[in-house]
Amino acid sequence: MSLTILFMPESAYGPTNNSIGIGDILRRRGHRVVFAAEASWKGKLEALGFEEDLVDLAPPPEDTEEEQDPGQFWKDFIRETAPEYRKSTLEQLDTVTKPIWESLIDGVKYCEPQLKAIIERVNPDVIVEDNVITFPALLTAGKKFVRIVSCNPLEVRGENVAPVFSGLPADDRSEWEAFRAEYDRTHRELWSAFNEWCVEQGTEPLPDLDFIHEGDLNLYVYPEILDYTDARPLGDSWHRLDSSVRETDEAFTLPFERREGGSLVYFSLGSLGSSDVELMQRVIDVLATTPHQYIVSKGPLHEEIKLADNMWGAEFLPQTKIIPLCDLVITHGGNNTTTEALHFGKPMILLPLFWDQYDNAQRVDELGYGVRLSTYTFTDDELKGAVERLLGDTELRARLAAAGEEIRRRDGLRKAADLIEQLGQ
Repeated sequence: MSLTILFMPESAYGPTNNSIGIGDILRRRGHRVVFAAEASWKGKLEALGFEEDLVDLAPPPEDTEEEQDPGQFWKDFIRETAPEYRKSTLEQLDTVTKPIWESLIDGVKYCEPQLKAIIERVNPDVIVEDNVITFPALLTAGKKFVRIVSCNPLEVRGENVAPVFSGLPADDRSEWEAFRAEYDRTHRELWSAFNEWCVEQGTEPLPDLDFIHEGDLNLYVYPEILDYTDARPLGDSWHRLDSSVRETDEAFTLPFERREGGSLVYFSLGSLGSSDVELMQRVIDVLATTPHQYIVSKGPLHEEIKLADNMWGAEFLPQTKIIPLCDLVITHGGNNTTTEALHFGKPMILLPLFWDQYDNAQRVDELGYGVRLSTYTFTDDELKGAVERLLGDTELRARLAAAGEEIRRRDGLRKAADLIEQLGQ
């Protein structure tokens, strides 16, 4: 039976690429897949074979002639708030995390009538949301609803796991309660008002201090080797996807000759983190002094970033085709890059900036699959030492290669597609 499946991903590249990967499998199985993505994705999803019925999350810019880059709103937001990333995760709750929630809530309220109209037009059998916040129209449509968590799964809270967004260690609870108390202090009023508004739109009340409801089916993207289920078991409606690596990236051939016996490293701070040109340049200048070769994802401000002789890079790169070629990944710790690095069995150096990136960086570091560095205060020797240590650790690299084989065997993309199909039948 052919289904109509409506995807609504967050506008950032990570959740959208995750939805593209799952949606492509469903489309190839003969289902109708429609994206209610944010308007800056216009034409990008159609080119991959999907239908588009897009939404604005804010009034469109007056100059509508000019095409916006996908996720432009968040790139601008990151650039403007970059100085705040030098603060601790506790301090960021008021100056980064809360403003992100405020912007998300504004978007939800603005697009609520648009989403209702889209659902009426598309008439989906299943609605899939990959985001961190509830859109009431998706829940009140009387359709089967799937929630995807493609951020760190601490988003689903538990007494025995560290608080989300904290980057605090799993085996030291000394700062957990202070962080939770500050989250309550900074977010209670905002959450209460949003909860009240959601209920007015016809939803059930939100779980306490959570900004999103559970679905009929709940999927989360995280490899078992990093997961928290021993400390925070999840209910029967929850299913882990060990990875969700899209198969839509273009083919890639190295545009330079790889040195015989030399190491190749991939460096990316994601589409948002790469907007911090000063940080990008600092990392690049340190790596320039090492004997290795590097592929650099330069991001939207690519013209302002100067690469060294041992590097090649571009604004956009087919990441899932490049990581398998490399020996090490240097990343901001976004969930997409973290899970993709493990999917291909690669160690990581993590330089977290905001949101769940601290949680991913901490988890990889505390389990020994990579090294978390202080993003703005690392020394040259710390970064170079971490590169040499991880490239030289043959036991770790063998362990990760075996873990990657198992993750790929579990085929998270097709598992997700199977579960969505079963729900819709």
